[in-house]
Amino acid sequence: MASSTMRTPILMLFSLLALFLFSLNVASSGSSSSNIRTPLQHPLDPLTKEEITLIRTIVLNKHPKNITFHYVGLDDPDKPTLLKWASSSLHFKPHIPRQAFVIAMVNSVTHELLISLETKQILSDNIHSGVGFPTLTVDEQTEAIMLPLKYGPFIESVKKRGLNLSEVVCSVFTVGWYGETKSERKVRVECFMKEETVNIYVRPINGIAIVVHLEKMAIIEYHDRNIEPVPTAENTEYRAEYQKPPFGPKLHGLASFQPEGPGFKINGHTISWANWNLHVGYDARAGVIISMASIYDLEKHKARRVLYRGYISELFVPYQDPSDEWYYKTFFDAGEFGFGQSMVSMEPLHDCPPHAQFFDSYFAARDGSPSLLENAFCVFEQHGNIMWRHTEAGIPDQTIREARTEVSLVVRMVVTVGNYDNVVDWEFKPSGSIKLQISLSGMLEIKAVDIKHKDEIKEEQHGTLVSGNSVGVYHDHFYIYHLDLDIDGEENSFVKTGLKAVRVTDGSSKRKSYWTTESQTLKKESEAKIKLGQSPSELAVVNPNKNTSIGNHVGYRLLPASVTHPILYEDDYPQVRGAFTNYDVWVTPYSRNEKWAGGLYVDQSRGQDTLAIWTKQNRNIENKDIVMWYVVGIHHVPCQEDFPIMPLLSTGFELRPTNFFERNPVLKTLSPKTFKMPVCPKQN
Repeated sequence: MASSTMRTPILMLFSLLALFLFSLNVASSGSSSSNIRTPLQHPLDPLTKEEITLIRTIVLNKHPKNITFHYVGLDDPDKPTLLKWASSSLHFKPHIPRQAFVIAMVNSVTHELLISLETKQILSDNIHSGVGFPTLTVDEQTEAIMLPLKYGPFIESVKKRGLNLSEVVCSVFTVGWYGETKSERKVRVECFMKEETVNIYVRPINGIAIVVHLEKMAIIEYHDRNIEPVPTAENTEYRAEYQKPPFGPKLHGLASFQPEGPGFKINGHTISWANWNLHVGYDARAGVIISMASIYDLEKHKARRVLYRGYISELFVPYQDPSDEWYYKTFFDAGEFGFGQSMVSMEPLHDCPPHAQFFDSYFAARDGSPSLLENAFCVFEQHGNIMWRHTEAGIPDQTIREARTEVSLVVRMVVTVGNYDNVVDWEFKPSGSIKLQISLSGMLEIKAVDIKHKDEIKEEQHGTLVSGNSVGVYHDHFYIYHLDLDIDGEENSFVKTGLKAVRVTDGSSKRKSYWTTESQTLKKESEAKIKLGQSPSELAVVNPNKNTSIGNHVGYRLLPASVTHPILYEDDYPQVRGAFTNYDVWVTPYSRNEKWAGGLYVDQSRGQDTLAIWTKQNRNIENKDIVMWYVVGIHHVPCQEDFPIMPLLSTGFELRPTNFFERNPVLKTLSPKTFKMPVCPKQN
């Protein structure tokens, strides 16, 4: 046996080695897609820097002048073609040409271009002659917000209020549509004070209306209606270095290291983890897109398809102040601002844990050149939850306790549109469940008022007084998910199972009632428009052509979030445009062209091209390739705790296997090993 004096250096060496490995793991938290092995290109991989550059060159060859690029994205292959590619062996996959879809404005006319990246040709160039305008570019928003700072009447308005022009910053707001027969590309610009705080959204300069024409890039309307006090900067600073004691509550840190390495493997944009395999893509409008998600069935010895394509199709945020300065604030964050191009670089160790892997993405700037978004989204394993457990105390002289620790895979992005940050998670569980969560943070949209206490309120303020001179205006957040589920294949059906009470009348039981179920396969789109909460029911997508060994159709069911319905009247202009929120669940037959629930052109749209319009065709959805659309909503009544910056406000739902497996698929899954960090021996 070695002496204790010999053991000490060995222990120290082991500890230093472990800490070195731990430091490598932490360092990897900042790694990006440049560190990921890139295989042969997957047909759904997002456009690369080189491809966007090529697209720009091809388009400019035809339209060299007066052109702006508003959307550049992958023209994803037709579904049957892609499924054939996916089912082929690695060495005999059919070739799928890469194509891109571009929306550009040439001399103020909207063009839709289909580009072949292989032949370097424009396959089609169609002019959009309908209503609505393309997504705003980041660059034109940046240019528009500088206009007031050089505009004489605005400079006078700032002086009249006793404010410092050098401390003023502005932001862009879309104008919506309110029955106008003619529309022009214009936005509202509102301004804020950054003096003494970077929390600009809680210090609005109210009473000024500025309208900017985007094609002319000039202010075309200006009104200074009234002067309201700019809310104070006191207690609004949120940066850590500017905080003053007392601090609290104190939170203790946790060392995180994976001696076995991460449990997932990344091959380009394809991720394999535990029993899951999926593709993670990016789109300038949708943000993160999950595709081709399949799960390996241990008993059937094969991978089984679950989700062909999933993403947030639109986000509708209507504010509830009908006054002249607020009525137009009814935003569609994906279609107007681009959910993907509004994604922000994620902070390692804060937005994602130490062992996360990061991906970069590119989107096209206004001039068509590639714009890099570093750390656009992250992938990581989440530990510490319970997968299943049971304590059995019913057996005499014996207590049995069995529990399994769960590990799940999370894909996360953060989207910041103006004042709000949207944290969007896709969580995949070994049990087959997919949990989708949305968490809101950031700042409230504040209306400046000449009121410092609730007792001073004499008229409807359309919000909550959250601080002196500051009203947080009532509003909604409605996210609609596009969920193309392929449960063990494309031919699926949508089943509604109602729960109903039955009264016992024949004296067969001492009970007076019980409940039972009644299932109905919905055949048409009109039948599948579901408002949740009206009667107890379960909703599932099933494969009527595949049964378990005991005869149940295999399927996945929707476990919804808390029910949140629109409160606006359906003929109100914002609700006409956001009619896709009129129902919680919609089901449509798969159509390659039906991607955006609010329509392809959302800015100043008139509700002419929405999910609500498509479903009027009342198409057959039984035993077809179908898409489920699900609306997640939050009615936001602000409170003082939301000010000056909101703690996370979360909602979410789950897609859960229902008779998909023969039994609990994680019955034989063991808990992950437990490791303890070695501690260096104390030195005298």
